[in-house]
Amino acid sequence: MHDISRRGILGMGLGAAAALGVAGCGSKPAPGWYQESGSGAGSGKGRRGGNGGLGTQLIGDGSTARTGPQPNQPKPERLEPGQTPPQFVIFSWDGAGEVGDGLFPRFRKLAKDHGASMTFFLSGLYLLPESKKSLYRPPNNPVGASDIGYLTDEHIRMTLENLRLAWLEGHEIGTHFNGHFCSGSGSVAHWTPAQWESEIEQAVSFVTKWRTHTRFQGLDPLPFDYAKELIGGRTPCLLGQDNLLRTARKLGWRYDASAPGGRQVWPTKKQGMWDLPLQQIPFPGRSFEVLSMDYNMLANQSQNATQSDPANYPVWERQARDAYIRGFERAYETNRAPLCIGNHFEQWNGGIYMNAIEEAVKHIADEKRKDVRLVSFRQYVDWLDAQDPAVLEKLRGLDVGQRPAGGWKAYLSDLTAS
Repeated sequence: MHDISRRGILGMGLGAAAALGVAGCGSKPAPGWYQESGSGAGSGKGRRGGNGGLGTQLIGDGSTARTGPQPNQPKPERLEPGQTPPQFVIFSWDGAGEVGDGLFPRFRKLAKDHGASMTFFLSGLYLLPESKKSLYRPPNNPVGASDIGYLTDEHIRMTLENLRLAWLEGHEIGTHFNGHFCSGSGSVAHWTPAQWESEIEQAVSFVTKWRTHTRFQGLDPLPFDYAKELIGGRTPCLLGQDNLLRTARKLGWRYDASAPGGRQVWPTKKQGMWDLPLQQIPFPGRSFEVLSMDYNMLANQSQNATQSDPANYPVWERQARDAYIRGFERAYETNRAPLCIGNHFEQWNGGIYMNAIEEAVKHIADEKRKDVRLVSFRQYVDWLDAQDPAVLEKLRGLDVGQRPAGGWKAYLSDLTAS
């Protein structure tokens, strides 16, 4: 299990999960968001199946392939002077494995239905058969050890298919690393930069050599160059970020989503990379806020029990759903800081957290709000990097729940994009 405080300062749940970031919704992007580029950009529509109609250049053993630019990627634009910033919402999922319960395809479909993209933080071990576990050499742990289970061959096949389709649909594939060690001397909290580099190299290897390791026949390659695709991740239990960043920056990563207990304010960079933490959001019926992740909801509702009294499930589901919605509405109505949410493909407490996220997505993606953008982490940092630094600095001057003095037009009118 993941380390969690009673007030939700830390926490990441076990098991298959993925990072879900959602691309633009609505018929026409607002200025300062994205112009449509390529097939179906920002709409959830476009090239599907195979390699999306793009040319294929196999890499290595054919586990992955270069297929050209990723489909359904919108183009960022700078905010115009005095323009209201879009409201970004980033749903992310840790693990990104499909184990036959249909959760991966369920949320891919939800994203498609609402014009959304997602970020899937893939655990590299989910593409390595248990029969080959001796290939994994985790830092400060025995060879082949893992605090999460290896997947069956059939579940590896399912995971590969969902990853392939997810990328073609415009979603990001990040990393949740491998063995998910959160306690004891082998915890990721104690890993050195060199050990993080080894862990990342192994994660990339498991993704780019799945064909060699599994000997599967008849499966299409993953349609991307993972060594270049990978620009960010989230550590197990939100531990070990400082040493990870020293390695991640050397590898050319652009962001990290591992910091615990963030606030709903505009982000800054840490060691040269965008620091995009999970955030404290209102927790209905409680006097404290909770971290924006399903497992932290669970920890505060059922004291870490993943299967509790079913009589409580309806109340807990509404509480989780309303926490996400209140976090969204607080930002949308005030400082427009991004809302970052983390989840896991898990049926904890009868699947109520999956239901809560689905209902929150439907609420947030309401077509009446044309300036809401559900995006992946990759798409969000693309937008951040396109902005005038002076504009971002002014946005960072707004605290949680703080409206811009005089409204957005007055607040940003004295800043000119250059």
